Amino acid sequence: MKPTRQRPKSASRPASRQAGKPAPSSKPRAPIKKQPEGQRATLPRALSKLGFCSRTQAEELIRAGRVAIGGKTVTDTEAWIDMATAKITVDGNPVTAEKRVYLILNKPRGLVTTRHDPQGRPTVYECLKDFDNAHLSPVGRLDKASEGLLIFSNDTQFANALLDPKTHVTKTYHVQIDRLPDAAMLEKLREGVTHDGEFLSARRVDILREGDKNAWLEIELDEGKNRQIRRMLESLDITTLRLVRVAIGDLLLGELEKGAVRALTDTEMAGLRKLIANKQSNAS
Repeated sequence: MKPTRQRPKSASRPASRQAGKPAPSSKPRAPIKKQPEGQRATLPRALSKLGFCSRTQAEELIRAGRVAIGGKTVTDTEAWIDMATAKITVDGNPVTAEKRVYLILNKPRGLVTTRHDPQGRPTVYECLKDFDNAHLSPVGRLDKASEGLLIFSNDTQFANALLDPKTHVTKTYHVQIDRLPDAAMLEKLREGVTHDGEFLSARRVDILREGDKNAWLEIELDEGKNRQIRRMLESLDITTLRLVRVAIGDLLLGELEKGAVRALTDTEMAGLRKLIANKQSNAS
């Protein structure tokens, strides 16, 4: 008796073919457009890097038809230009690289770190009245109740590098609390706490001095989350009486009077740039 031959099972057809739909198009996908390198940048970024205005302000100027390249008006906010050769004008006036400015302010308590406050509160720019501050921006922030070291600059690349969380540039604060600390409290702050579902930690926490009912702590952070120190202390039912930023990296507030502003020295800038470069190198 001859063995029964089994018909091979037919391969299953694609669902689209089974449903009577045409086969998917074999047209290749368009390659992802890479951003140009070197001196090329988008027009808003170029205006920002030149210190003329912020990127948001640049986009508004471009849309309004007030920006031209080589005499030709450009309204595309995503247009790329070569910063080494492009002749940019705004309202017909040439835009050239602005002299870089780096200032340090000893921020008083009660000022908000913004240029324009919707609530009409006094801002840190009241301390910069003697400076041409049209293009100066704070590098980081201090909340209204906090005091101390605040940097201002029109160098957006420097500012972004200093604020980049990958670099972990340390910031040191002197903090007065409403009680005397004990070993358990300090250990909790050092290990990190959770506030509103977010884990917060300090790089270093030490006692500076103690009085009869309160104390000053020195707290060092290598991250900059919103109201971080106040929130860490709140999680332990500790009230912050005063909070003063006294250093960013090796840059010290020193004896600068409250509300006073001065230019950073060449030595201080060299130190900050070296710190940023070392941090970036370690992060890569």
